[in-house]
Parts: sequence; structure tokens; C-alpha cells
Amino acid sequence: MIPDGDSRGLPFLLGGEQAKFMVEHYRVKPDAELGDKSAAFVFRRSQLVRAQKWGKSPLVSAFVCAEGVGPVLFAGWAEGGEQFDCRDEGCGCGFTHEYSAGEPMGRPWATPLIQITATSEDQTDNTYDALRPMIELGPLADIIPKTGEEFIRLPGGGRIDAVTSKANSRLGQRITFAVQDETGLWVKANGGYKLSQTQRRGLAGMGGRSIETTNAWDPAQDSVAQQTFESSAVDVHKDFRQPPANLSFKDKRERRKIIAFNYEGAPWVSPDAIEAEAAELIVKDPADAERFFGNRVVAGTGTWFHLDQWDSRAKPTLVERGAMVCGGFDGSDNNDWTGIRLETIGQYQFTPSYLAGDDERPTVWNPVDWNGRIPRSEVLAAFDFIETHFTVVRFYLDPQFWETEIDMLGEKYGVKKYVKWPTNQIGRMYPALERLKTDVTNPESEFSHDGDKVTSLHVNNAVMRARPGDKYILGKPSEHQKIDQAMSSALAHEATLDALSAGEFVEEKSSYVYY
Repeated sequence: MIPDGDSRGLPFLLGGEQAKFMVEHYRVKPDAELGDKSAAFVFRRSQLVRAQKWGKSPLVSAFVCAEGVGPVLFAGWAEGGEQFDCRDEGCGCGFTHEYSAGEPMGRPWATPLIQITATSEDQTDNTYDALRPMIELGPLADIIPKTGEEFIRLPGGGRIDAVTSKANSRLGQRITFAVQDETGLWVKANGGYKLSQTQRRGLAGMGGRSIETTNAWDPAQDSVAQQTFESSAVDVHKDFRQPPANLSFKDKRERRKIIAFNYEGAPWVSPDAIEAEAAELIVKDPADAERFFGNRVVAGTGTWFHLDQWDSRAKPTLVERGAMVCGGFDGSDNNDWTGIRLETIGQYQFTPSYLAGDDERPTVWNPVDWNGRIPRSEVLAAFDFIETHFTVVRFYLDPQFWETEIDMLGEKYGVKKYVKWPTNQIGRMYPALERLKTDVTNPESEFSHDGDKVTSLHVNNAVMRARPGDKYILGKPSEHQKIDQAMSSALAHEATLDALSAGEFVEEKSSYVYY
């Protein structure tokens, strides 16, 4: 039932966005087999990212109710005519359902063990305090008669606990479902990493699943929420509905549009009340205001770009074969990433692809994907592919770890074209960083890019590290947060504008002699 407000005690009905999230979380694999638990579902866990006051806590409380006594486990494929009747489970609400042929059937857990989890007791209260009246005010009270302040006893010996990172005795339990609340605040320092990892191991042992909820996070903190969102795992469902990047949260009129977008699926929220809260907070902490109510990933002070500034320049365009381009390359050996960015005479920047047989691969290499080391032969093959498919005018390359390979490329394609550009030379790098930043933020600039997600992530990660003379270089907020494609972008843009200034973007004309 609805736990509070004017509609307290009425049935809790899912809104459109809530229903879509629920459907995706419980989507069954076409090849699921009887006896499968978490393996029966497309997604092993889910993440919901929404603005503050949107209603995340009541929604996941409803999930807890379902996981406690509802038919949330796959029970085979229906032949048609099978019945589900709540009365069989002791519920008096009167719900029945007749399965159609081929429909996935459901059954409840025999002994559900559920944890509502956060890094502090105040945070777990957000969900737990909504959960209790959802049970007490309706027919679930017939099945779950005792809802204590410490835990809730479930039929069959199961229970629902609210736990924090300090509850070491409970965190090792083999649980069937977990709500991980506000994982944007779960960081290494407060035990968030250990908490999430321990719970996932417990869930894996039982074939259970979990749901994360969070506001948008600070990318400088490397939170559990950020790690989940950036994960390449295909069995993690991520629902992060973000407002248009071209709208400014600082502009009152545009902020109203952002708020209207964010709370479109929450008609119970007053946009005027949200605007008042946001306007007050933005004076004290604009980054927090934009994260909480704008639902945007925004870092605090010291960031090179706000994500919306870079993303607003995304205009994916097809670059024709043979087009004149300049390039930037930032390389590593076994820790950071290695990547190539290209830019056309029209200042359109993109991450090219190269072919390995029939496999098309982007020119970005994560050592984790290559047994811990950057595959140098792949990188050189990518350069060969670029030279074959484009007219390369100039390349700026960071020589650290790659001196020999750059010499090889220079000997093969021209030493004047492949230029070593040390990114640790502040006198050269600072103007290049400032030039790209200016051209991205200047509305009259021609600069645009392909919207590449890795590059966007790296640009968003980059923070400014102060150096003498009011200069700066780029740094990583943490070891986990890479910035290599941001560096490649800066080098590609600098090479392009230097080549334009030198008049190098000139098509070669064939000469003929007649005799």
C-alpha cells in the first residue's frame, strides 16, 4: 500500500518509469530452465539512478515485499491453463492469474533472507520506514503480522533486516535479495566497497539478486554506483534517465525544464518545491544541487569539463574514406589505457576503428582486456589501417613508453608527420588543454565530436592539477578513473589547428608532362 501522504493506505500502483524498471529487472531468459534462480533472468542485478525525492525508496520497498512473499522465482514455462492464486500463499487480497501457454510461471522463495543496506542507519531508514506501513496497511499484514523496528519476520523462517557496513556479523550471510541504497555514497573510505562485494558473494551463493538505487554521483569519488554504471558486464541492468545535455542547470528557465524532465515519471512530486530546494542549494553547493535535483554526474571543484559541456558537442557524423585528418595518441604499457583520436579539417573529432579480420575494433585499448598489457602489435596495425583509409596530415604522439614505435611510424610514413609531443611538458601541454577547453565551451566554435562513450568518460574524469605560473595539467581523481582519451583528444585538436595554421590541409595535385 502507499505508505504516506494524502494517498496513504491506497494500493501502490506503478508509474510508467517504475513499471518499465520492474519489467526489465524480472525479464526471463528465453532458455531459462526449471530450477534456475538468478540464472533464469536476463539481469543478475539492477541499478536505478533518479533525482532526489523521485520515489526510489517506496519503489524498492515494493520490490522487498514481492521478494519476501511473492512469486519472484522462475517456476518453468506454462503449458496453458495453470493457475496462480494468492490464497494458496495465505493472502486474502483475492489476486489470481491464469497462465497462457509459453508464459513464465513464478513461485516464492521458500526461506527468503533480505537485506536493506546502506552505509549508515539513517540511510537504511529511508527504505525501511516506507516498507513497514506498506505491509501493515494492507492484505500483506495477513501474511507478515509482525513488522518490528529491528527486523521483519517472514513466513517459512525468512526475515528482512536493515544493515549497514558496520554489521559485520550479518554481511556474510547467504541472502536472497538485497537493496543497496544510495550507492553513490558507497566509497572505499566508509566501507562501501567491502559491503557491496560481500553482499554480492552472499547473493551468488543463494542464486539471489540485488537492486542499487542512487542519485547521480560525484565522479571524483569513484563510488560503487559509478563502478556499476561503468561496468561492461552485460547482465547488469542500468536505468539512468538523464536530462538533455544542452540545458544549463544554472539558468533558471532551463533548470525548470530539467526538473520537469526528471520528475515527469513522478506526478506526486511538486516541481515548484523541487525548484525551491534546488535554488537554495545551488548558492551553497552548485555541484550537489545539480547531482541531487538535476540527476547529472557532476564533479566538485577542479574538474576540467562538466559532462554536459563536452556531451553537448556530440554530433555523430560519417567521415568519408580518404578524408584529411590529424591525430592524437596517448599510450601506456600495462596500467593506463592507450587510445587514438582523429580530427578533420572541419574540427570534427572521432575515435576511428580498425579491422582485425572481420572484427571491427575501436582504437582504444584497456590492458585488462589484453592480459594486463597493451597489445603493441594491435596498436601498430591500427596506425597502418588509419594510413590506408585516411589522408593523415599530422599526428601528435606522447612518446612515454612508445619511443621506438613512434620512430618506426615516422620512418614508415614520415618523420615530419609523426611528431613526438610529451604531455608532461607543462609549457606545451597547458596551452593545448586551454585551447580545447575554449573551443568546446565557445558556442561559436566549429568543434564537434562523435559522442564516443569512453572519451566522454575520460574527459569527465579529468581534474586540473595546479602548476606554477597559474598553469595546470590533467590528473586522475583516483587510479581507477582513466583520462587517456582526454589526452588523445587534446593532442588531436592541437595537431589539427597547428596544421591549419601551417597550411598543411592542402590536397595534393597530380602533375602531368606532355611531350
